[in-house]
Amino acid sequence: MMGKERIRVSRLTPHYRTSGRQFEFVGLGYSARVMGDDGAGAGLEAMAARLRDFVAEQAGVGPGAVDVTDLRPLAGGASRELWSLDLEIGGSSPERLELVLRRDPPERPGQGGPTLEFRLLRAAAEAGVPVPRVHWCAADPDVLGTPFFLMDRVVGETIPRRLLRDPEYAPARAAMTSQLGAILARVHAIDPDRPDLKDLAAAWAGVESARSEIQRIAEGIRTLGVEPHPVLDLAERWLLARAPEPKRRVVVHGDYRVGNVIFDATGVRAVLDWELAHVGDPVEDLGWLCIRAWRFGNDALPVGGVGTREELIRAYEEAGGAPVDPEALRFWEACGNFKLALVFITQARAFLDGAPSVELASLGRRTAEAEEELLTLIEEKP
Repeated sequence: MMGKERIRVSRLTPHYRTSGRQFEFVGLGYSARVMGDDGAGAGLEAMAARLRDFVAEQAGVGPGAVDVTDLRPLAGGASRELWSLDLEIGGSSPERLELVLRRDPPERPGQGGPTLEFRLLRAAAEAGVPVPRVHWCAADPDVLGTPFFLMDRVVGETIPRRLLRDPEYAPARAAMTSQLGAILARVHAIDPDRPDLKDLAAAWAGVESARSEIQRIAEGIRTLGVEPHPVLDLAERWLLARAPEPKRRVVVHGDYRVGNVIFDATGVRAVLDWELAHVGDPVEDLGWLCIRAWRFGNDALPVGGVGTREELIRAYEEAGGAPVDPEALRFWEACGNFKLALVFITQARAFLDGAPSVELASLGRRTAEAEEELLTLIEEKP
């Protein structure tokens, strides 16, 4: 019953940061759970009432014409909360919407916040990128305690292992590499100088951008590591010596991988999680998509366990992406594994600092996987 539920948003682990751009993708964050308690239904009802008033104002109808139902927290969303709700709007043009609300946890507002992600999704849709349709955005934290936006709830699957394992997704596996390449070309066609994207973090200073990124990651490794990592020391030197000169300045998604798409049997339905977007080198997105961790054991197919680099590059270039230098791709793939090593080290440190999570401990041990992949990439012949 609504009157006997309590929503508690609890911090799972410490949130470590490095200097410069924050590493928000580390999988450290918050969870929301429903707990039996009498005081809480009032919190849910108050949240629904505030949403009702907000939507009524945006839609130009009276509060009595808006009904918010089935408001509940969703799993996932490591750096931002996700809430599912159904919305009915009356008036002259009645409408029923199945929506997701996305916001920063009030205890940890992000840089740029959901309002920038809202504008990014709108710009991406205009560029032909499949994303959830966005409806309204509230920059005023007084509405729900932190800025938020509302977007369509897209039906589909998000678990990569099901994509790679289940027979029903065989057509998706066959189509997805080409789809991901073509979609990424459209992402990189978004104008980074749009006035509504002026707050987008700019990681752009030619070759120095890549070197600064490597130095930020290395600083995090040295700060959070609890043991020596000679492979990562070697990788840092190798990467600094090979940072490529970017050919273009584009909007980079920043976390483009199979785990951040909604898919069905036909392939990609929507690209999610734009909070790490920035202006930078387009090959960064291609390299991040190819790193070993996103293959889920299917290492023969480096693009998310579903395709080859050659197929990805071909689809990207045929869809209008600039020609991809294989050595630049090698660099950014290695840089992605270097970055992921920091993610694993951060998770290990969180466990050692007292976070009661066996999962964090097991993920922390995977630092060796990123190191092994770095050695493989370093030893490849150009």
